[in-house]
Amino acid sequence: MKELDTLQWRPALHYTPQRNWMNDPNGLVYYKGIYHLFYQYNPEGNVWGNMSWGHATSRNLLDWVEQPVALAANRTEEVFSGSIVVDAHNTSGLGSAALPPLVALYTSVYKPGSGHEPGVQAQSLAYSTDEGKTWRRYAHNPVLTLDPESSHFRDPKVSWYAPGGYWLMCAVVADAHVVKLYRSSNLIDWTFLSDFTLPDIPHHGALWEMPDLLPLPLDGNPANEKWVMIVNVNPWSIAGGSGAMYFVGRFDGTRFVPDDVAPAGSDPVRWQWLDHGADYYAAGTFSNAPGGKTVAIGWMGNWDYANDVPTTPWRGAMALPRELALKTVDGRPQLVFAPTESYASLVGRSPTTRIAQVGLVSSTQALPAVTRGVVQNIELTIEPGSAHRAGLVVRSSADGATGTRIFYDTQAQTLTVDRSHAGDTSFSRAYSPQHIANLPLHDGRLRLRVVVDRASVEVFADDGRAVVTDLILPTLADDRVSLFAEGGDASFRDIAVSDLSRMRQGRAHP
Repeated sequence: MKELDTLQWRPALHYTPQRNWMNDPNGLVYYKGIYHLFYQYNPEGNVWGNMSWGHATSRNLLDWVEQPVALAANRTEEVFSGSIVVDAHNTSGLGSAALPPLVALYTSVYKPGSGHEPGVQAQSLAYSTDEGKTWRRYAHNPVLTLDPESSHFRDPKVSWYAPGGYWLMCAVVADAHVVKLYRSSNLIDWTFLSDFTLPDIPHHGALWEMPDLLPLPLDGNPANEKWVMIVNVNPWSIAGGSGAMYFVGRFDGTRFVPDDVAPAGSDPVRWQWLDHGADYYAAGTFSNAPGGKTVAIGWMGNWDYANDVPTTPWRGAMALPRELALKTVDGRPQLVFAPTESYASLVGRSPTTRIAQVGLVSSTQALPAVTRGVVQNIELTIEPGSAHRAGLVVRSSADGATGTRIFYDTQAQTLTVDRSHAGDTSFSRAYSPQHIANLPLHDGRLRLRVVVDRASVEVFADDGRAVVTDLILPTLADDRVSLFAEGGDASFRDIAVSDLSRMRQGRAHP
């Protein structure tokens, strides 16, 4: 496919490099007013390979500037996923009190001639003393390896554990479904703490990847702190292929113990997920985020078909950054999600069409022409009433043949994103058509925020109680919005359609 044919799909709201392949976010850190997003990157082409760390920076988590490659693959190693911390007290000795280093822990994947068996994975260190602009590999890498060495030991996520006064690392043995925990006083010498795994793993053949372990106050109460373990799995996710699940539990400085785990052999619907769509993976959180907020970002892709997505000269994008909170929902602690304040501010500054109410009985109604667009924020409350299904269609064609349907099913009590007619679906047979979240109504209504971009939708439901993120590939002419009710009456209230394209000029077409 020619390059000009696919520019219609270059995101306006989501980070993507100008050229080449991108997947997992790495090294998420905030330092001196700048958010740093590092990521798995192929400097040589538009498919996975030559894994290196790409780099982008932002002041607001919305406007990103692509930077030079930070850590490049070389003749002895590829650079897989990892994390970065601000070593404010120079515990590593790699900087100084006046100039504390940023320290990256990453996975080395060794090549022939490295002194390790080809394919062995171990944890290595790099550091920067110029605020992340340039990086030096540590002279005595790797700093952590298994005995015997493993080809699946990867993805170190490091944080400061204040109660113990030490650095805490979680990494995975991916094919064994084990998260390994370590501690260190200097980011160089690591001591094993414990393993987190599950008996009778319900998803044999899957990989555990990109772990993250973080504390969150339950219902905003700092006296009731819980710990959340994020584990990205591939395949076996709730939407098929790769996805991000999580556990809520306790951490005593040595061991993480989940409070509630679905029985062995349970369907994925019994587990807890960061996202119910097909395209949210490798989710992780920013270190040192300001204001004590917990901000996560994930790769907007799925390993079932990521190499086949027909975009060029780039392939891959990041999902919209999200703030995480832990709330009691339906009697148990659950993560809830919201776009960042910067995104909310963008919506607030954008031209918005407001419609107080629309009532439908077994029919479809197009919204006014002023609501047409391809980069939008759509908010509304659905009251399904007697309708079997009620919802909206975004990125719809004039004849209605193309469009992404987002609807509530009153009998099943589910929210569905149906992308079976959302544009080009021919590039992969693994491009799954529908993604569903169980979502009982509160007071007979459902509030939705739908973030629409040139090649994606992200649906935040019921104040972030569930999110569905999906790639779609419509044409620029598919820009209509409509509402529908099936099998009865439904009401749609407080509709607000914001045109974000005017605030994002120049971002789609380099």
